[in-house]
Amino acid sequence: MANFSVKLNKIARDTEKYLQSIFLKQNNKSHLIKPMKYGVFSGGKRFRSAIVVSTGKIFGADYKKLIVIGAAVECLHSYSLMHDDLPSMDNDDLRRGKPSAHKKFNEFTAILAGNSLLTLAFGILSSKDFKVSQNIKTELINAFSNCSGHLGLAGGQYSDLVFENKNISKKNIINMQKKKTGELFSFCCESVAILNEEDIKMRKKLRNIGLEIGLLFQIIDDLIDYRGDSITAGKPTKSDKKKGKATLVNLLGYSETLIFAKNLKRKIDKQIKKYGSKASNLLESVEFILTRKF
Repeated sequence: MANFSVKLNKIARDTEKYLQSIFLKQNNKSHLIKPMKYGVFSGGKRFRSAIVVSTGKIFGADYKKLIVIGAAVECLHSYSLMHDDLPSMDNDDLRRGKPSAHKKFNEFTAILAGNSLLTLAFGILSSKDFKVSQNIKTELINAFSNCSGHLGLAGGQYSDLVFENKNISKKNIINMQKKKTGELFSFCCESVAILNEEDIKMRKKLRNIGLEIGLLFQIIDDLIDYRGDSITAGKPTKSDKKKGKATLVNLLGYSETLIFAKNLKRKIDKQIKKYGSKASNLLESVEFILTRKF
C-alpha cells in the first residue's frame, strides 16, 4: 500500500492547492472565512477526492477537472462533519485530533460556516472557471444535490439520530448508512460518468459501486470506534455504544461485522475488476479502506 499512499498524498496536495486558490478569491472581510477554512483544511486524507480521481483513471478523464469535482466534494464533506459534531447532533468535541468547529468558535458560527461550505461546493461546480459544458455542469449539480439532501446525506444523518437507542433491523441500518456515507461516495464515482458523458446505464453502475464503497467505509469507521484507539480515530472511541447508535457492530458484534465487511469488499472488488487494469487505483482505494487500523 506504500505506492497508493504516495498517490493519495499527491491527490490530497492537489485538492488542497485548488481549495486554497478558491479561498484566495473569497472576500476575506467575511467573518466566516476563518471557521470555513478551519473546517475544510483540517488535516483529512481527501479520500473522497481520491475516489473521484481513481474512478476517473478508468475513463481517462482530465485530472484537473477531477480535482475540481473532488474539491467540491471535500467542501460538502467538511460541512457535514461540522454539523455532525454539534451538540444537537453527535455532540463531539474533537475532530481529527483538534477541537470541533463549535468548540473552537461557537455553535452558531459552526452552523453558518458549515452552511457556507455547502454553498461554496455548489459554487465550485457552477463556476465559469470549471471548463466543462453547461449540460455537464447541470447534470453534476443535480446529482450533487440528490446525494447531499433529504434523500441522501442529510436524510441519512436524520435517521442516524432518530435510530439512537432503538431496535433497528440490519436492513434499515444498511440503508441508513448508505444514505449517510454512501451517497457522497456514490457521487464521487457517478460524477466521472457524467463528466465523460457516459450513458445512464454506466452512471447507475458507478453509482452503485460508490454506494457500496461508502457503506464499507462507514462499517470500518464503526469498527474503529468499537475497538480502535482515539489516536487512530482522531476523537474519543467507543462513543457509538454510549450513544446507542444503530450500527452493524452494535447489532451483530465485532467478529460478524468484520466478516460482513470482508465479504462486501470482495463484492466491490468483483464489480471494479470488470473495468480491467485501468481500475487498479480504485481497487487500491478499496483495499486502503479495509486496512485502516481497528
